[in-house]
Amino acid sequence: MFRDRQDAGRKLADELEKLGIADPVVLALPRGGVPVAAEIARALKAPLDLVIVRKVGAPGNPELAVAAIVDGDPPDVVLNREIVEAYDLDDAALRDLVARARPELERRRRVYRAGRSLVPIAGKTVLIVDDGAATGTTMKVAIRALRRRSPREIVVALPVAPPETVEELACEADRVVCLSQPARFFALTYHYRDFPQLTDETMIAMLPPPQRRVKGTSPTPGSL
Repeated sequence: MFRDRQDAGRKLADELEKLGIADPVVLALPRGGVPVAAEIARALKAPLDLVIVRKVGAPGNPELAVAAIVDGDPPDVVLNREIVEAYDLDDAALRDLVARARPELERRRRVYRAGRSLVPIAGKTVLIVDDGAATGTTMKVAIRALRRRSPREIVVALPVAPPETVEELACEADRVVCLSQPARFFALTYHYRDFPQLTDETMIAMLPPPQRRVKGTSPTPGSL
C-alpha cells in the first residue's frame, strides 16, 4: 500500500532510475497521474507534460468507447474496431461521433494546458504515468496514439495494476514498470492510505509554468 500518490511516484522513480533511460519525457494521464509523474520527472530531471484522452461513446451507449481522441498537433483518433464493427458504423457515422467529442477534448486542452506547449517526443523515451490502472484501456489508447509520433521507446509506469492488465499493456508498450500487481485489485482507493480527489486547479499547480514568449517572437509549433 502507498501512503499517497507522491509516495508512489517516488518509489516508481527509484525503479525507473535503475533502467538508465535515455532522453526521457514524462507524460501524465490527468488528473491522478500528475502527482505521480511530477515525482518521476523531478527525479529523472525530465520534462513533464500531459497526455489528454477523450472517449468517443457509441450511439445510445456513451459509456462504451468506439474510439478515443488523444490531444496532439493534430489530435490522433484511435478506433476500437470491434465496437465499430459491432455497431456497423461507416466512416460518416464515425466522423460525426468524433466531431461531437472534440469540443470536450478542446475544453480539457484549454484548461489543463493553460498556454503550455506540447513537449516534443520524437526520438525520446516516453514514460506514460498514471496512479494505477484497472483495465488499462485509456493507457492502451495513449500508447497507440503516441506510437505515431515516433518516440524512441514507450515505457508504462504504474504504482499498481492487476496482473492481467500489466500483461496486456506489455503487448502495447516496450516496457512496463508496475510496483504492485495484486490478484485481487478492487478499486484504486484500496491501495493508497490517502487518495483524495484532485481538482483541476490542484493538478495544474503541479505542472511546470507556461513559458513566456518574448515580444515579437513566434510561438513554438504545437503551442496553444
